[in-house]
Amino acid sequence: MKKYIKIIAQYSLIVGLLLFSGSCNDYLEKSPESDIAPEEAFKNFENFQGFTEELYQSIPDFTNGYWTNSWNWGEDEIQSTARDFHFICKIDKGDFWGWQKEYDGWQAGWMNRNTVSTDNDRMHKDLWTLGWAGIRKANIGLANIDKMTEYTQEEKDLIKGQLLFFRGWFHFEFMQYFGGLPYIDEVLPSDQPLRLPRLSYQECADKAASDFRAAADLLPVNWDNTTTGKRTLGKNELRINKIMALGYLGKNYLWAGSPLMNKVSTGNATYNAEYCKKAAAAFAELLNITESGTSQYKLMPFTKYSDNFYTTGSNWKMPGGTEAIFRGPYWGANGSNWGTSKQYQPAPQICDGDVKFLPTANYVDNYGMANGKPIKDITQADPDSGYDPRYPWKGRDPRFYNDIVYDGVKCVSGTIPAAEENNRYANLYTNGSYRNISTGSRTGYLLYKFIPRSANKFDGGFDYGNNLNIHLPWMRLSDIYIMYAEAAAQGYGSATGKDPEYSGTAVDAINVIRDRAGVGHVAADYLGSLDSFMSEVRRERAVELSFEGHRFNDLRRWLLFIQKPYTIKKSIEFDRASTFDATKPSENRVINIREEVILERNFSEKHYWLPLKNADVNMYLEFSQNPGW
Repeated sequence: MKKYIKIIAQYSLIVGLLLFSGSCNDYLEKSPESDIAPEEAFKNFENFQGFTEELYQSIPDFTNGYWTNSWNWGEDEIQSTARDFHFICKIDKGDFWGWQKEYDGWQAGWMNRNTVSTDNDRMHKDLWTLGWAGIRKANIGLANIDKMTEYTQEEKDLIKGQLLFFRGWFHFEFMQYFGGLPYIDEVLPSDQPLRLPRLSYQECADKAASDFRAAADLLPVNWDNTTTGKRTLGKNELRINKIMALGYLGKNYLWAGSPLMNKVSTGNATYNAEYCKKAAAAFAELLNITESGTSQYKLMPFTKYSDNFYTTGSNWKMPGGTEAIFRGPYWGANGSNWGTSKQYQPAPQICDGDVKFLPTANYVDNYGMANGKPIKDITQADPDSGYDPRYPWKGRDPRFYNDIVYDGVKCVSGTIPAAEENNRYANLYTNGSYRNISTGSRTGYLLYKFIPRSANKFDGGFDYGNNLNIHLPWMRLSDIYIMYAEAAAQGYGSATGKDPEYSGTAVDAINVIRDRAGVGHVAADYLGSLDSFMSEVRRERAVELSFEGHRFNDLRRWLLFIQKPYTIKKSIEFDRASTFDATKPSENRVINIREEVILERNFSEKHYWLPLKNADVNMYLEFSQNPGW
C-alpha cells in the first residue's frame, strides 16, 4: 500500500479535495476540479490507485484518535469522574450535541474535529468531515473511471469496486447515527442550488446496498491472488475485497430491517422480514466462501483470542489476525501503549492517568455460565444454570475470564515495592484499594479485553520496548456469524431459520461462536419461540462483541436504548469472606453481594438519533433536523 500512498500527494490535487472545516455544507460547496489534467491522473492503474488510496487515509481510528478514547456509549461502560470531556459523559446527561466539534473543547471525539487531514496523524481523523470528503472523492473517481486508457479489466474492476465500497460505507456510517440522508451518488455542481431531500432510512439503505453489491461483484476475495495484487504481494490485507463488501451488504440490510429503522421508514416498530432475508443471503454468501477455505479469513483459536485486539512483542504488528475483516490503517504505533492501554487500569495503584473506562456491573452480568446458561439474577442462586451468588466468579463463560478483571485477580506479576504489595491483586470488593470513583473502578470490575495483564507501571507492559499495539477492527468474522443468526431468525421466523443457500441455521451460527470459546450451546429452553431465542442472540452479541463499539447502535436499532434496564449503570458491591485465597480468585467466596445504581440516563424518543449540525440543516428546507433536536 505504501507504494501507492506516495502518489497521493501528487494526484489528490486533481479533484480539488480540500479538507474543509468539517460540515456537509462545506462539502457541498467545492469548486470545480482543475489542477492537473484528469487524463493523466486516471490514465492507468498506478495513478488511479494513488488517487483511491486517500480513501483509506480517511478511515478514523476510533481506538487511538486521542490520548484517551471513548467509543462505548451504551449501558456497557462508565467513565471515572476525574474528567468529563469525553462523549460518553455527555451522553449520560442526554447531551447528544457533544459529538460535534463545536461542543467538544478538548477535541477528543473521533466523529468530528477541528484539525482534519488524510495525513498520517492519528488525531487528524474524523468521520463527519472525511466521510463527506470520501463520498465526494469516490464520486469523482467513478465519474472518471472511463478515463482509464491503459488498463486490464481486472485493474479497472479493482478501482471501481473500491470506490463503490467507500461510497456505500461512508453513507452507511452516517445513516446508523443520523438516519436517512441524501444519498449522494454523483459529483454535485457548485453553481446550482441544493435541493437534495433526506431519504427514508430504507431508501438510503437500498442505495448503499446497490453500491455494496456492485463492489462485491467486482472485487476479489484476496488481492494476493490477482495479477494486479501480486505487485504488492503480502501488503494487501487492508485493501477492500469481496468479503468486506458482502459483510457490509449484509449489515446494511440487517440495520434497514431492524425495528428502529423499519419504524422510521414504514411506521412498523418490528423487524422487516424481507430486509432480514436479504441480510441473511449476503452473510450466507460470505460464510460459504470463508468456510470453504478459499479465503484468508477464519475464526482465531481462543488461545489467540486477544490477537483480535492487541499485539505485544511483535514489532508493532497490527492486531486482527485471520478474523479481522475490515480495519483502517494504523498511525503512530506508539500511541495506544501510552494512552489507550492506561485508560483501563486504576490509578495510582498500578498505573498513572486520570481518565478511566470501567465495565458496568449490569453489562458484565451478560457473561453467563460456561454451560451456556444465562445468569438471571446476580444475587440469587440458580440450580438450572449452576450459578451460586456465594461464588459469583466460579464456572463462568471463558470470555469472562479473558475480558474482565474481578476481585482477587493477579494484576502485577513482577517485582513490586513492599509498601505496595497489597496492590498486586485486584482489590475490587466494596471499599477495596482499586475502588475509587475518581481514578479507579466505580463498578467493581476492570476491563482487560484490550490490554495484557503486564500493562502496568510495575511490569512495564506498556513500555515502548514491548511494542504494545491496540487497534480494533470495524468488523470481524464472529460478528458476521452473530448477525447471520439474527437475520436468519427474524427473516425466517425461528431459531432454526436459515438462508436456502447456506447449511447453517440461526442457532448453529451462535453455537459456532460458543464452540470457539468453549461455551455450552444455546439451551433448548431458548429455542421454543423467536422472542426467547432473540434474548440469547442479543446476549451472545453483548458478550462476544463486548466493548468493541457496537452496543450503542445495537440498543438503538433494537428500540431498547431508552427503555429500562438499558438506561441504568450499576456497580457490584460485596465483602470478601474470611477464606480469601489469592491463588484461586474464581473460587473465592463473597458475602453481602448486591448491585447498586450509579446513574440512570433520562432519555426520550429524540435520543434514538444524533442531532445534525444546525449549520447544515439551515442550508435549505428539504434538509431537516432530526425530531426533537
